[in-house]
Amino acid sequence: MVSVKLPDGSQRQFDAPVTVAQVASSIGAGLAKAALAGRVDGKLVDTSYLIENDVELAIVTDKDVDGLEVIRHSTAHLLAYAVKELFPEAQVTIGPVIENGFYYDFSYKRPFTPDDLVLIEKKMAELAKKDEQVTRKVLPRDEAVAYFKSIGEAYKAEIIESIPADQDVSLYTEGNFTDLCRGPHVPSTGKLKVFKLMKLAGAYWRGDSKNEMLQRIYGTAFAKKEDQEQYLHMLEEAEKRDHRKLGKALDFFHFQDEAPGLVFWHAKGWTIWQQIEQYMRKVYQDCGYQEVKGPQILDSSLWNKTGHWDNYKDNMFVTESENRAYALKPMNCPGHVQIFNSGMKSYRDLPLRFGEFGQCHRNEPSGALHGIMRVRGFTQDDGHIFCTEEQIQDEVIAFHPQAMKVYQDFGFENIAIKLALRPDNRIGTDEIWDKAEETLRAGLRSCGVTEWEELPGEGAFYGPKIEYHLKDSLGRPWQVGTMQVDFFMPGRLGAEYVADDNSRKVPVMLHRAIVGSMERFIGILIENHAGALPLWLAPVQVSVLNISESQAEYTKAVAENLKKQGFRVNTDLRNEKITYKIREHSIQKLPYILVIGDKERDANTVAVRTRGNLDLGVMPLDAFISRLQGEIANKV
Repeated sequence: MVSVKLPDGSQRQFDAPVTVAQVASSIGAGLAKAALAGRVDGKLVDTSYLIENDVELAIVTDKDVDGLEVIRHSTAHLLAYAVKELFPEAQVTIGPVIENGFYYDFSYKRPFTPDDLVLIEKKMAELAKKDEQVTRKVLPRDEAVAYFKSIGEAYKAEIIESIPADQDVSLYTEGNFTDLCRGPHVPSTGKLKVFKLMKLAGAYWRGDSKNEMLQRIYGTAFAKKEDQEQYLHMLEEAEKRDHRKLGKALDFFHFQDEAPGLVFWHAKGWTIWQQIEQYMRKVYQDCGYQEVKGPQILDSSLWNKTGHWDNYKDNMFVTESENRAYALKPMNCPGHVQIFNSGMKSYRDLPLRFGEFGQCHRNEPSGALHGIMRVRGFTQDDGHIFCTEEQIQDEVIAFHPQAMKVYQDFGFENIAIKLALRPDNRIGTDEIWDKAEETLRAGLRSCGVTEWEELPGEGAFYGPKIEYHLKDSLGRPWQVGTMQVDFFMPGRLGAEYVADDNSRKVPVMLHRAIVGSMERFIGILIENHAGALPLWLAPVQVSVLNISESQAEYTKAVAENLKKQGFRVNTDLRNEKITYKIREHSIQKLPYILVIGDKERDANTVAVRTRGNLDLGVMPLDAFISRLQGEIANKV
């Protein structure tokens, strides 16, 4: 007798071992048809999985998050199946699920083309329509190696050879195609109905540039056609908002080969930067931070103490002078510890808060670079708090509303909070980690936070951290701010303070950032607003245009008046048609355009247009100035 407990608490009894599919059928024909997989005692399995003992079972359908992952994993195999049908000499390697889709890497004698993708996708649809059963079998490792070598799949054989010899491996077969996989997969290819191949890319075998360059095909798959259409629409919108295109079109910044991964900021882009920096500088000042500045280059001995020289050197830019090795700093924290160490500190000095707009350099692989979102030289709104263990919670309570206010001012309302917890490889005792993690939880609760996601194993080796993930106008998440506990670096770098009992103690260091990388945050803002930045951030807030030469002097006077009020203004006195000038300035996504004709000049007024070519009519200049001041003050 086998007893199966279902999620609603009910139980079903079976006289003999039973598959997940059979349990689904016993519940109802609709569920049997919808079943994609099962979750047996928490483990995701195929519908063909045989239940031989009493278990808890959940039937997984396309309504479940797990169901969508099974669909995408199975579609990756369908892609490989189609490629082998069309290009028999291609060798398959790996094909995992990724966010919003999947990819599969292939070795083939010539590059795949966009036309090939069309053919492959068509073949995938044909194979899915056949509704071929997907079956699983288990082989000893060496038998699996021999099998894949026999069919000319050298990469699969190499993967399996890296598995311990005493382990079995599972293979999945659909039609004429067999692949190595842990599974689970959909019961038949007919379950795969909504998919699309997206793009081609290159990828080194096993991520090593010394190995062969493979061809990667990216795809996406969904349970429902409308979900895929919504996703593809989002991608189209994201393409329009690409900060790299807008940065060039709006004259914000550029890149060139002589400085890979480094930004050439133009005047308009640097104006945006300065608005953010000055805003964040005030946040520093209002929240009790001392703004400091550390050196760009530090001796290797310091990076040895922190552990970076042994574990991170390949990601650092290294140089030598007078037989001494140095590195450009990849982070600001060691420099802040040196400032803390510059004089003896007492417990009365704590908490001590340092803030820096610190420029860092990291030798990122060229393939990972992405506009100003991922660069080799970046600046952080970096802060470090030196405190006692007892003060951690108070600092968390102080930091949280600071961060939330900043995000709100920049127009982000949807903020997800996550808590990254202890990894397997860590320092410190469980007692310290228990205290640190619970202190962060208590701090969030004290701030009125009732929901957050916990991420087991994703903390740093030296301490847990709170992460702030914001969603932009397209619903895309971005991880920006952090509050991170560090029990490790201060002690390694000799930081200590005199406690109230005159003993010497090592302070705790809290790493905190709100916007994180300034470059990346500006990229997020550009894409969130599609380049149409709010008035307080816009590099040019107002353009003043004249209709004819007779209004030129009044146009200049209006612009000068606005500049004296602190607004960023330009004028266009060219002898061009006013419709042409309005259109040209509108393309620059300016918040306001003022049009000056004879009537405006004679009445000491301005005709106001705002984004989207919306005509606000004629108003006195003072009224327009009041409008701007109110909009800026309220961060509209």
